[in-house]
This record gives sequence, C-alpha cells and structure tokens, in this order.
Amino acid sequence: MKIGIVGLGTIGGSFAKTIKSHTDHEVYGADADPDAIAFAHFTDLIDGELGEARLPSLDLLLLAIYPQDAVAYLRKASPRLKKSCVVLDCCGVKRAVFPAFCAEAEAHGFRFVGGHPMAGAVASGFRASREKMFKGASMVLIPGANADLATLDMLCALFRSLGFSRIVTATPEQHDRMIAFTSQLPHVLSNAYVKSPSARDHRGFSAGSYRDMARVAGLNIPMWTELFLDNADYLTDELDTLLANLTAYRDALANRDAETLTALLQAGNDCKAAADASEYADG
Repeated sequence: MKIGIVGLGTIGGSFAKTIKSHTDHEVYGADADPDAIAFAHFTDLIDGELGEARLPSLDLLLLAIYPQDAVAYLRKASPRLKKSCVVLDCCGVKRAVFPAFCAEAEAHGFRFVGGHPMAGAVASGFRASREKMFKGASMVLIPGANADLATLDMLCALFRSLGFSRIVTATPEQHDRMIAFTSQLPHVLSNAYVKSPSARDHRGFSAGSYRDMARVAGLNIPMWTELFLDNADYLTDELDTLLANLTAYRDALANRDAETLTALLQAGNDCKAAADASEYADG
C-alpha cells in the first residue's frame, strides 16, 4: 500500500516511523518545513516526498496538520486522488472540519474516515515523534457517509499493526464532547495552574503531583488556540462544571466546614473509582 502523510510533526512523524518499522507499506511525506522532509528522507523514514504528481498513486492519505489547513489541502488534492483512495484526518476536533471532508469525498468519489489517535507529546515537531508513540493507545474513528465496512476493516487492521490496542467509533459530536473533557480541559487547567506565583519557587517542594499537574502547561499555542476555539461550546461547558466544583471546595475551606469538605473529597474519590472500574471493564 502507498501511504501519503501530510504533516511530519509529532503525530504524522510518528505514523511515518511506525509504518516504516512495522509494515512493508511505502510512505511519502509532505511538510511545510523542508528540514523535516530532508531529515525524514535521509533517515529512510519516508520513501520520498509527497508532491502533486504522487497523489494519484496513493491508497491512503493521512492528514496530520491543523484543522483548517487540512481542509484547504484536501480541497486542492481531491481531484487528483483515485476513487479507491482512503483519506483519514487526524485533527483534534471534528465538527469544524467533518462536513468539508465529507463533501470532498462525495464530490470526488474517494472514501473518507475521520480519525484521532489518542497519543501525543509535550514537545512538537518531527523530532518529538516516536516509533512507539501509539503502543497501547486508542484510535477514535469517525466514519464518513461513504466509508464502507471494507474500508473500516482495512484501517482497523493497519492501526492494530501499528500498536493501537483499542479502536473506538464515534460521531463528530461525541468526539468533540469527550475531547473537551479528556484532552482540552487538562491543557487549559495545567496552563492556568502554573500561573500561580508559587510556581516560580516550587523547586525542592514538588514531586509527582506538581509534575502531573504541570506536564501539559507548555503548549503549541497556534494549534491549541485553533482547537479550543473550534470546540469552544463543549470546552466552555467543561470549564463551567470545573469552576462550580472548585468553588464548592473553596467555600468549604473558607468556612472551615470539615463536614462539607469531607463529603466533597469522598465524592471525588467515588467518581475516580467508578471511572477506573469502567475503564478496566472495557479493557
């Protein structure tokens, strides 16, 4: 199979590395950074550059760039793709891009499936990509209207060969609602957490709790700004819930209300236990 990857950053670069090390597929890459292309080619992580002339030969096209850039790229590339080609985007939001992708697939006859690998790194760019990025990870698939069972079977087989341990299907709405909670809210919380003046003096007083909370405070700002704004309604809902919960803790502390604080902490423990039990049951 000939696979094109647009965007050789953390996710696209990891796909290139993993596909080349785990399969016999050919990989062709495109990136706005010529150094990323040169390095990937020099280290045999791609078989060549993905230019317009190569598009008609592709069996699978992965779009691993910012959401609106992915839409713009596919609109230009669509007329050159063969009808048997499968296109999969890796964007972190779906509602903002899914209709445009589906429209291109319907107009030009190729198959489209939305995708979101639940993996990543704090750093960004090709040098942050890793061959084992997807080991044990989940892949979320959002099938387009023309994605048939054979297409989904092919993608599931490919992703399992790359180390993904769980494949979940969802609608664009389900995806964006859950991602607001599992991915976007933690990034906002972490970024806000380190704005405390105490963060500057944490050395010698911090351990795992600080590292866990601060881990994703550093952001690829242009990318996350686009993702947050594209999912502003669901993310705002999650922030409202978090603020209400934090206010309850704050009020209990201000009032020295041990009974209420104990109840809040117990409720949090119970919620964590229930979430863990659900995860283990699904696994």
